[in-house]
Amino acid sequence: MSSPHSPRPYRVAVIGSGPSGLYTAEALLEGDPGVHVDVVDRLPAPYGLVRYGVAPDHLKMKSVVRALVATFDDPERVRFLGNVHVGEGGIPHEALREHYHAVVHATGSTHDRSLGIPGEDLAGSVGSGAFVSWYCGHPDATGAGPALDRPGAVVVGAGNVALDVARMLARPAEDLAATDLHDAVLDRFRDSAVERVDVLIRRGPQHARFTPAELRGLGRLDDVEVRVHDDGVLAAGVEEPAERRMRQVVDTLTEWSAHPPGAGGRRRIDLRFLRSPVRLLGEGGRVRGVEVERNEIGPDGRVRGTGETEVIDAGLVVRAIGYTGEPIDGLPFDRSTGTVPHEAGRVLLGGEPVRGNYVTGWIKRGPTGVIGTNKVDGAETAASVLADLPRLGTPPRPGGDAVLARLREYGIDPVLWDDWQRLDAAEIALGERRGGTERVKIAERAAMLDAARGRTNATP
Repeated sequence: MSSPHSPRPYRVAVIGSGPSGLYTAEALLEGDPGVHVDVVDRLPAPYGLVRYGVAPDHLKMKSVVRALVATFDDPERVRFLGNVHVGEGGIPHEALREHYHAVVHATGSTHDRSLGIPGEDLAGSVGSGAFVSWYCGHPDATGAGPALDRPGAVVVGAGNVALDVARMLARPAEDLAATDLHDAVLDRFRDSAVERVDVLIRRGPQHARFTPAELRGLGRLDDVEVRVHDDGVLAAGVEEPAERRMRQVVDTLTEWSAHPPGAGGRRRIDLRFLRSPVRLLGEGGRVRGVEVERNEIGPDGRVRGTGETEVIDAGLVVRAIGYTGEPIDGLPFDRSTGTVPHEAGRVLLGGEPVRGNYVTGWIKRGPTGVIGTNKVDGAETAASVLADLPRLGTPPRPGGDAVLARLREYGIDPVLWDDWQRLDAAEIALGERRGGTERVKIAERAAMLDAARGRTNATP
């Protein structure tokens, strides 16, 4: 780590303003008063996954923003540079690198994994990342969105994201009106014809990966019945999981298998354990159903298909089976893990560090952990950066103003922190107009920029 009395500022760019990027920036700023950080994001708004990946009705989880905002408390040492794309179509990575001693990549894992089954390319078959981005008002997902005009929907997955999607599809629209949902998305949920959501979970109830809190959230939905289909596994008794969290999940599922919560509700969520999709059925180029195979657990603990199948009618299929990262220009990439090779956050090529380049968050470790996991992860990467800074050398074009001038060369007009605060205020005003909600998101990029620049024609 450099001296607490560094003779010149060290300039670090953190690309990505989600939790992983902001926790890393915070650790850098706390670790050395001579460090100045630019938090760079291609979107006009900060907070990444918290803003665009956490379900709108998860108000407690979204409140982590109150801690993340503190990263920007010292405007002399930290800046937000939003609306800045790094890479093709924006400022090249090599050009940005000329202004900083070190660059930390915190770009996450943005691509949905595929099921690899026939029919997956039909309209109405979407990944959870795309679906979540749509209902969270991501600027890249502001189109018409998926059709919700048929009674059946299927979600594939055994984690919290699968339950998030199922809950959003089944939740009464009047409840969602109290969230930050973009108006066009709220209107789509109001008009939704979905009555039944089938969640396909490959393994048994004792192997589910969702948390007890996420599961119990389903049982608290108004006018929604939750049924557990487990082929009698719970009634026969399962070995008590060693992990307390899993014991709570099994206990809840056991109770629900005998007494479904919300019995008689207008909508229904069916948790179907030991089931895998084997084919999506189409009609007119669009999903109309899912062929599902029943599974069993063999003596070796492996899941295997039984050959017994059924068809579930569905006009929408959402796969929530995980995410993978995408390559970053100029850096090595491991396609098998969807991550950048590293050691303690230092990017590695052929086992050797790539000078001045670092990773943090999902692009570093893969899409695992909870939001808080990024704090420890970011601290590790920040420690590596701080240890290396004294020997990284002076960048060719140091200085904060030089960065802004370089961005203008590429036609980029960054959204600064004051600009974001104007956009933030505009969303809060929209929330007041709707009534009963903290904010309403502005989703279209042009409207976001209008609000950020103080132009009056910003709309939700």
